[in-house]
Amino acid sequence: MPDAQVDWWPEWLSAGCADTLFSTLLAQTPWQQLPISLFGRTVMQPRLLAWYGDHPYTYSGLTLQPLPWTHPLRQLKGWVEAQCQTSFNTVLLNRYRSGSDYMGWHRDDEPELGEQPTIASVSLGASRRFLFRHPKRQEKREVLLNHGSLLVMRGTTQTHWQHSLPKTQKPTSERINLTFRFLTPSDK
Repeated sequence: MPDAQVDWWPEWLSAGCADTLFSTLLAQTPWQQLPISLFGRTVMQPRLLAWYGDHPYTYSGLTLQPLPWTHPLRQLKGWVEAQCQTSFNTVLLNRYRSGSDYMGWHRDDEPELGEQPTIASVSLGASRRFLFRHPKRQEKREVLLNHGSLLVMRGTTQTHWQHSLPKTQKPTSERINLTFRFLTPSDK
């Protein structure tokens, strides 16, 4: 992709490891659905989430206070850091309960992430389409994020490309996505 650095490993975790992690996170995570501010109005996010790590995170008028790292998340973080050769101090877990749950077009460009953040995304459960679009080039790309895959966005990817996980009409089971980030807290 021009103006981007994206790496993708479609079978990064073994099926058994991905299955165990999926069932553990599904059962043990304190999932919540929270309101966010979009275009001047407050709406409920169309998915469930949980925030773990070392720092709070603010986006779309919402501040998430971190939960302490669990053993499975700390272990997965170590594997992701080794693969990416990058340190992470937070992870956002998104739970998509069906094809109606989604993530709209956005960039991970909050100031706390730095100018060229590395975002490492591990997918568990149902496969879903992940879209990229480059607004200036009028270009789109698509990746099928399947069970156990790892997608890494770094460099100028967030500057030039937006991404989304659209709704689907096809019957689909649950999916969990973990996005690891390195967050530098602001001095506010």
